[in-house]
Amino acid sequence: MLPTVDFLGLTMTRLLIGANPFGGYSHQNEARDVEMRTYATPERILETWQRAWDAGINTFVTNNETPHVIDTTRRYLAEGGPMQWIGQIAWQQFPSMMHALDNAKEIGAAACYTHGGYADKFFAEQDASELEKWVAHAHSIDLPIGIAGHAPQVHDWVHSLDLVDFHVVCIFNCGSLHDGKGDRFQLADLARAYECIARIDKPCIAYKIMAAGRIDPLMAFEYAFDHIKPGDVVNVGMHRGDKDDMVEENVGMVRNILGR
Repeated sequence: MLPTVDFLGLTMTRLLIGANPFGGYSHQNEARDVEMRTYATPERILETWQRAWDAGINTFVTNNETPHVIDTTRRYLAEGGPMQWIGQIAWQQFPSMMHALDNAKEIGAAACYTHGGYADKFFAEQDASELEKWVAHAHSIDLPIGIAGHAPQVHDWVHSLDLVDFHVVCIFNCGSLHDGKGDRFQLADLARAYECIARIDKPCIAYKIMAAGRIDPLMAFEYAFDHIKPGDVVNVGMHRGDKDDMVEENVGMVRNILGR
């Protein structure tokens, strides 16, 4: 197994495998979205998770909204898949966030975090009342809860409230997509995001460390592990349609970096 950390009582490898490629969220273009989504059949997703486990990763991340991905997540855990699941939770398909959290717990989530768009909105309104209710409910069902967010100031604000258990920090401020302004990947965002992670004294998951395929993987991994805290981890989506052994290659790079 890759080196691990104690992440809120969970033994978690410092590299997690994400699921944006499975759902066709390339953050590149529509044709690329379709290509990824077409490739990621349930059987290929299961095969990718098995290869991730065999290579040394023990945790995967998926959202709870993409039908074929969450159905495969449920199947994987029900059939005794050995990796633990961290759920990115939204509630558009549920009566409330409380119902969505209950559903994630029922499926088998080891922890969860809310989609970054929610924290972005709460920060803009300077109103954490809904977030307080969500966190209280998650804790009532023994589910560690974090928030994602698309800009450092969002995380700084939530951290100042001392509400959530962990932070899921987007290295590039691509929240512009959710504002209807399209994807924005600006290199200046990178340093600000890692400085934010360093300021937060709670565990963090760094994501989009490669700017959705725009940065060389080795360079991105080296920079990430040089700048996150010793107890933090990174989450990376891996599209085997580009390179069949991408999972093993990524694990090998991280193993070498952490072994130096």
